[in-house]
Amino acid sequence: VAIAIAWTFGSAMISTLLVTGSLSLWENLFDVATSARLNELSNANHPLLKQLMTEAPGTYQHSVMTGALAEAAAERVGADALLARVSSYYHDVGKLRRPNYFKENQKNGENIHDTLPPQESAQIIIAHQRDGVMLLTKYKLPSAVIRICSEHHGNSLVAYFYYKAKQADPNVKEKTFRYTGNRPSSKESAIVMMADSCEAAVRSLGDTNSEEVAKMVHKIIWSKVNADDNMMSQAPLTMAEITEIERSFLKTFSGIMHDRIEYPDMDGEKK
Repeated sequence: VAIAIAWTFGSAMISTLLVTGSLSLWENLFDVATSARLNELSNANHPLLKQLMTEAPGTYQHSVMTGALAEAAAERVGADALLARVSSYYHDVGKLRRPNYFKENQKNGENIHDTLPPQESAQIIIAHQRDGVMLLTKYKLPSAVIRICSEHHGNSLVAYFYYKAKQADPNVKEKTFRYTGNRPSSKESAIVMMADSCEAAVRSLGDTNSEEVAKMVHKIIWSKVNADDNMMSQAPLTMAEITEIERSFLKTFSGIMHDRIEYPDMDGEKK
């Protein structure tokens, strides 16, 4: 009996060690985005995240904030919160090819796009989604993460440059100003799309109050489900879940953008 018990516990321990030790092999072989693999990818020491941090710090900060929004919203609607957060961290790595062509990485108020025709600017902006997929594939990230990153703009319109081009040429084709990706096909993908757009839009407001943030978040989210350009048409989200996502975003923003007291001018007081 003692020998049988020893074999039972011994085989269980050996099996556990074998599975744990070879887990990364099976994850890569069968392309499974396990919690262990996703937690490893969320480490800031990953080569892609380190490169993003140093070469495109504005994009890195935006990605981290997007991750916070997406994770909280995913938990609220029963989606995979870890997958949403990790995908948010990597969704804009395509900007590493031309970091200075994106507003969040530009310094001294200089915008390269002021010197470019809108058609060229739009193609550079659109390319970051495709470039991101190429980088993520090169670094062998899970296909679940790559799919979300490839869908985070869907086939939406680069509206700013489209209307700028239309002022010069009313006959300009809208198709050339659209992203070439697929629309979000999962809850996590849809959440990352909304979190990405809301974070960028709220950041553009600068110092503002919670009422203006709420208006902007509502406008951005529901613009994704309008009749003309419904980006959520393939996402398995109900209207009630989209409302919950909006509430989650507002709660996260209230924590991120909380008010601080203004410190007195101590030098002036001393004088």
